[in-house]
Amino acid sequence: MSGDDSDSSIMTSTVAGTTRLGWEDAAVIVVYFIFVLAVGLWSSHRSSRDSVAGYFMASRNMHWILVGASLFASNIGSGHFIGLAGAGAASGIAAAGFELTSVYSIMMLGWIFVPVYMSSGIYTMPEYLRERFGGQRIRTYLSFLALMLYIFTKISADLYSGALFIQLTLNKTSTEWLYISILILLGIAAVFTISGGLTAVIWTDFVQIVLMIIGAFILMGITFSKVGGYTKLVDDYQYAIATKVTLDINNNTCGIPPPYYMNMLRSNVPGEADLPWIGMVFGTRFTSLWYWCMDQVTVQRSLASKNMCHAKASCIFASYLKFLPLWLMVFPGMAARVLFPDRVGCSDPEECFKICGSTKGCSNIAYAELVLNLLPPGLAGLMMAVMMAALMSSLTSIFNSASTIFTIDVWKLFRRKFNHKNPTDSELLIVGRIFTLFLVGVSVIWIPVIQMKGKSLLLNFLAPPPPLSLPQPTSICLVAIRMSKGLIIGNFAPLLMSLLVDILRILIQVGSKLICEQFGQNTKPFSKMLPSSLSFSSILDKGIEIWARPVTPLVQGFYSYAIAFLNRRTDGIK
Repeated sequence: MSGDDSDSSIMTSTVAGTTRLGWEDAAVIVVYFIFVLAVGLWSSHRSSRDSVAGYFMASRNMHWILVGASLFASNIGSGHFIGLAGAGAASGIAAAGFELTSVYSIMMLGWIFVPVYMSSGIYTMPEYLRERFGGQRIRTYLSFLALMLYIFTKISADLYSGALFIQLTLNKTSTEWLYISILILLGIAAVFTISGGLTAVIWTDFVQIVLMIIGAFILMGITFSKVGGYTKLVDDYQYAIATKVTLDINNNTCGIPPPYYMNMLRSNVPGEADLPWIGMVFGTRFTSLWYWCMDQVTVQRSLASKNMCHAKASCIFASYLKFLPLWLMVFPGMAARVLFPDRVGCSDPEECFKICGSTKGCSNIAYAELVLNLLPPGLAGLMMAVMMAALMSSLTSIFNSASTIFTIDVWKLFRRKFNHKNPTDSELLIVGRIFTLFLVGVSVIWIPVIQMKGKSLLLNFLAPPPPLSLPQPTSICLVAIRMSKGLIIGNFAPLLMSLLVDILRILIQVGSKLICEQFGQNTKPFSKMLPSSLSFSSILDKGIEIWARPVTPLVQGFYSYAIAFLNRRTDGIK
């Protein structure tokens, strides 16, 4: 562990809790807000806001640099700064595997999925599956599933991390300050999301990702300098232990860095290591495939590209950017534990509660500790702006994509079913804006719920979406892309059956014990169980298709022929 005088003074000031932002930092934050709002309003003014394609798809005319930056920005929210740094502080570099394995999925998006989506001319993923298999059941199910995931996982995780960072930086623990800060961010995000649509979101994403990368590089450089360099960090991390340690119910010593902290691939023996290599290599592949190739947030940005060349170039650009989190977030998180072991590495419930308000550990404050204690006046404000940029870029992406799904897949279906009329473009634009306001309201309601959640490690909340959200929809999308002919009933029935099975799996998984209640020490990690769930879904697909095939000639429209990868250039199939 580093033992020079400067490090000791850093720790002393941190424990005292007297660190606050100065006027220089406040000035930087104000300038940031003014600049982002100006960019948002400028891009809103130059965008085509009077058509559905212009508002929801940016007129399908965006440059690859803008699209690639927006893909990365929509993925890297404030939760990743807090969560990845916290995971690095808790157990080392393995959490970066979630970022690195996604590179393959991003390339698949550009070369396999986007060509099909562009050829079909769709706006949303549920709409593609409607065109692909016919009927409204799959489309309706996936539309509501996507909206529930956005509200209950993405918005909640981003707001929790943003609230945590704002409270730490302002040194304000009152609920009033929390609501004021979040409402300001939501208000600015809503202004250009509602007024400019996807064009404004992509342009502000580009500006904010530039700010994020510059600020994160500055903090990384200062952090490595304080800790003594990369080699010193690797050597000292294993000794970064809090003064007071405790034992859990299994007599395991809490607060001790794991011996495998520099291993990306870890033991697959249950209970021996977090993030087993089978789950990291194979299990995360499916979560990554769903997020990058089938989730509306990423698909919508790719479809906004000028043409196929720009879409592929944007995926290459985003893939390169995905190598940055290991260096900009995970390693600084490890360094925070070396510099502040009694705070970041605390394990005693009473001590942890005094430090960060949680009895389950304080690894989540790793990145904030670096910002508040290492950066000089002005730069601390810059990093505060970086975190706000990350939060806003993620929220605006969710707002825009969720409003697109609701408008195209829910409202249009509702109008046709009950009013027997197709809604006009003006009506769809109004509905999309109103639904964005609804999401802002939901975000505000979520704040006290998230505060009560009290997660000890944010990546626990971010990494695995609920099991019921992934295997079967992923299986259906893969079937839709690779096969030009599909059985409608063979895809909808497994959705419902897998839903019931995965709800049972959730109940079992919730009951599994955590060693020292730290991230990844679950004896049955979610990523390890994903392959079996996906296999179950695929077997259901094929089994129901074989069972239903004999009656196929008796039912009109039982099979559907639609756009797939192999026939994406065939005329007349759209």
